[in-house]
Amino acid sequence: MNSPFALRVRDLAHRPGEMREHSLDVEVPDAMGAGVIAVREGATLQLDVKLEGLHEGVLVSGHASAEATGECSRCLIDISEPVEVDFAELFAYDVSEDFDFFVHDDHVDCEPVVRDAVVLALPFQPVCRPDCPGLDPVTGERLADLGEVTPREVVDPRWAALSGFRGADADSTDADSSDADDSTPTQSPEGDGRTA
Repeated sequence: MNSPFALRVRDLAHRPGEMREHSLDVEVPDAMGAGVIAVREGATLQLDVKLEGLHEGVLVSGHASAEATGECSRCLIDISEPVEVDFAELFAYDVSEDFDFFVHDDHVDCEPVVRDAVVLALPFQPVCRPDCPGLDPVTGERLADLGEVTPREVVDPRWAALSGFRGADADSTDADSSDADDSTPTQSPEGDGRTA
């Protein structure tokens, strides 16, 4: 096997209870992940793997850590964040068994198991920081670089024509309230219950 993730298990084959541990640094042959963030091709992936012989095959479990790089999904600057995952999978001896992975030529190839675990651990919408304000919708500038900015009201052009009615409504409301004040009944100064 030519995969850098392949581990030899000849000494464990058909020996239930036998166990081996390996620590290795692997250069990622193909990017793990797609979209805005991934563990890039050529990055170093640190693996701590435990191999355990069972009756059905070899149980491969361990921990993987690497650095994922990409861009913030809100403001588009370059970001880098650590990815750490645990994984476990049984590699069966018998290909007729209903398993997903098998021992080939006395080796187990951990790459698909590690790849699946890493890709599932990557954030769907990575951000440079949890409160990243993103980009200005008008200018496209990064809001975090602008400091304190008074948010401006963005008016949908389809509704812009109606903005003139808002001022007219306010004027008519003021006029109505002043008319109502003028028509409020007042009591006569004698206090006899009659209205003026």
